[in-house]
Amino acid sequence: MNIMDFNMKKLAADAGTFLSRAVQFTEEKLGQAEKTELDAHLENLLSKAECTKIWTEKIMKQTEVLLQPNPNARIEEFVYEKLDRKAPSRINNPELLGQYMIDAGTEFGPGTAYGNALIKCGETQKRIGTADRELIQTSALNFLTPLRNFIEGDYKTIAKERKLLQNKRLDLDAAKTRLKKAKAAETRSSQLNSARLEGDNIMVNFSYMLNFLHVKWLKSEQELRITQSEFDRQAEITRLLLEGISSTHAHHLRCLNDFVEAQMTYYAQCYQYMLDLQKQLGSFPSSYLSNNNQTSGTPVPSSLANAVGSPAVASTSGIVITSPSNLNDLKESSGSRKARVLYDYDAANSTELSLLADEVITVFSVVGMDSDWLMGERGNQKGKVPITYLELLN
Repeated sequence: MNIMDFNMKKLAADAGTFLSRAVQFTEEKLGQAEKTELDAHLENLLSKAECTKIWTEKIMKQTEVLLQPNPNARIEEFVYEKLDRKAPSRINNPELLGQYMIDAGTEFGPGTAYGNALIKCGETQKRIGTADRELIQTSALNFLTPLRNFIEGDYKTIAKERKLLQNKRLDLDAAKTRLKKAKAAETRSSQLNSARLEGDNIMVNFSYMLNFLHVKWLKSEQELRITQSEFDRQAEITRLLLEGISSTHAHHLRCLNDFVEAQMTYYAQCYQYMLDLQKQLGSFPSSYLSNNNQTSGTPVPSSLANAVGSPAVASTSGIVITSPSNLNDLKESSGSRKARVLYDYDAANSTELSLLADEVITVFSVVGMDSDWLMGERGNQKGKVPITYLELLN
């Protein structure tokens, strides 16, 4: 029974406190009650914390989109994280593209120019996929996790203490209102008592009422001192927590540097992989570069042929092309050189010479010939050959 009585009293006290706060909050909104304002420093700290929370959430969510564009995959990872289980390994887009390229190259034949190029590109795409996976893991550990810990940990604590501070302020203002009303009632009673009303019973009743109001006034003053003390204590606790936001910014700055370093490593790896792939591919056959609207006659557009004799790189349709500088030297000379054929080439007409990959032919320049071509010779066969299919031999 004692425990039940205690619980009922506590429940009644909590209900009374909640009702008092609700009345005070409503009267403040209606402009019928005064409101204790927080000091400017504390207000600035609260604003800074709220701003930090909003932008941290936006940065975190957009970083997740950047690292994992697939929304279904993000939802799946979120569910596994909440279940405290490891998400199953999933092949990413570069790895999948690489596998398709390798399978296609194998189907077309590794000995063909196109098949061989597809296999090389596929292997590079798979390496890029591995680098992409490492970027996601590093960024999640060093950047996303600290941001999430702030939102789900530190800021939740701040929000809890902030709400408690709001309740303490409502209690304080409600106590101020009660004290103000008690003082006003006692003043009115004193004025009535000073009128010297006749009759002993009436005088006794007024004396009793005055004593009662005086006790109530003293009780309100004591309640005000207690609520003021609790409010000041909670304001100090909240202020100390909010001042930690500066440390949070410093920590997030270090995490941001780690994220930038991870991205730098990723893009440097991708650049090196593509550079190596470019060297492996060398000059790419024009038959895979031209579209249906281009006329046949020159395997490589003239804008790309300008790159011959220069270390500069030209690109078209997303494919990078380079040409050996010594081909230009040969065109300017009247001698002949041996050249290795890089890719198979089918002659378009009787003036051209068909080529097979890896065969060695003799090439020389003819005055007046287009800059994209050399004259090739293989035994008794002779005809024009595209320079982008050739690698001069020393």
